[in-house]
Amino acid sequence: MKFWDWYLKISIFSAFIGGSMELFMIKSGFYEKVTVLEAEKRAWESTPEALAMREALNPWRHRDGGGGGED
Repeated sequence: MKFWDWYLKISIFSAFIGGSMELFMIKSGFYEKVTVLEAEKRAWESTPEALAMREALNPWRHRDGGGGGED
């Protein structure tokens, strides 16, 4: 392999950067915040208001589902 030392340096550097990012997210409480936000989002999505909004914004709601062409 011609550039094995270059690949080794890149892989070590990439692992260091990735590990540093993960450590920062753990220490800053990122995962706890995201968990709370995701739980709030899922709770809101199951409300009648959210279901009505989703249905109102559905671009396929006026289709009959027959799959036919135009008349």
